[in-house]
Amino acid sequence: MIIDRLLLFTGGLSGATSTIATSATTMTDTPTTGTQDCSNIIDLGLSGLPASASGGGARDIGIGDDPMMKLWCQVTTTFTNGTSLQVELQGAADGGAGTPGSYTVMWLGPAVLEANLIQGTYIANVDVPRTIPGQALPRFLKMTCITVGTHSTGAIAAGIVLDRFDQVGLSGTLSGYPAGVTVSN
Repeated sequence: MIIDRLLLFTGGLSGATSTIATSATTMTDTPTTGTQDCSNIIDLGLSGLPASASGGGARDIGIGDDPMMKLWCQVTTTFTNGTSLQVELQGAADGGAGTPGSYTVMWLGPAVLEANLIQGTYIANVDVPRTIPGQALPRFLKMTCITVGTHSTGAIAAGIVLDRFDQVGLSGTLSGYPAGVTVSN
């Protein structure tokens, strides 16, 4: 998987202000309770068309292409003491001064129970969604964590990637073969 720092929702790399605990060294955020925005907002703005008030438009991130860009949100530290975690992707057009306008929910993931929030688990593994009917082309994208209960530990890494590693293995193996199987070449 190729991770681009400019396409990360977590890790506090852009200096965005947020109430969520973050770690730039591990590129992670630590959602604890309630609804919290991840620490980074992705700005798709650049000069050109379509124009926005600040002179930038929204760049094409390949929605509908093959392969498509993918949302990636993975548990990097096992969660404890909460009930569940859910993530959503929101998009906003330029509000007129190079800042986000009103956000619209573009995708809402399932609520993942605490027992399943173990290290390595993907909690967002979908293609970057198209805009919803009536939504302006988003220049800004953010991911929001919705927690039930209060997590005392747990961290996620999230962003937009081209080639998520989605192979499902058997018995915890990444090869796809159960332990003890030998494949001759």
